Amino acid sequence: MNPKRKQRLMLALLGTFGIAAAVLLVLFALGQNMNFFYSPSDIARGEAPLDRQIRAGGMVKEGSVSRNADSLKVSFVVTDYAEEVPVEFEGILPDLFREGDGVVAVGRLSESGTIVASEILAKHDETYMPPEITDALERAGQDSGGY
Repeated sequence: MNPKRKQRLMLALLGTFGIAAAVLLVLFALGQNMNFFYSPSDIARGEAPLDRQIRAGGMVKEGSVSRNADSLKVSFVVTDYAEEVPVEFEGILPDLFREGDGVVAVGRLSESGTIVASEILAKHDETYMPPEITDALERAGQDSGGY
């Protein structure tokens, strides 16, 4: 093999290796930033990971909202009418957050089974229900209340 051809082959191999490494790094980064949706039933079955950020959603259980008078800390229960999951959040809740309405909590599941939320998402009007919550309620055997 002549030296020029050998040099081209080495450059092609290095380029292929570089592209493969870049693709693997991008896939790894995307995988670390993904957060999957889990219903209260999924969490009760142990399907949600403890060491990653997740999205958990359902309906805010009537009478479960408890606010700390001295801070912005609030706790409530999310249910899919089959199972319930407690949620703790410190911050300002969305204006549309209400008991009996759909909500998605973004945060981490603690070992005690409580979601420590960093963000709370509430449905944006009275006729919309996020598809994840509708699916979770249907899997749990409940009607989504006309949403």
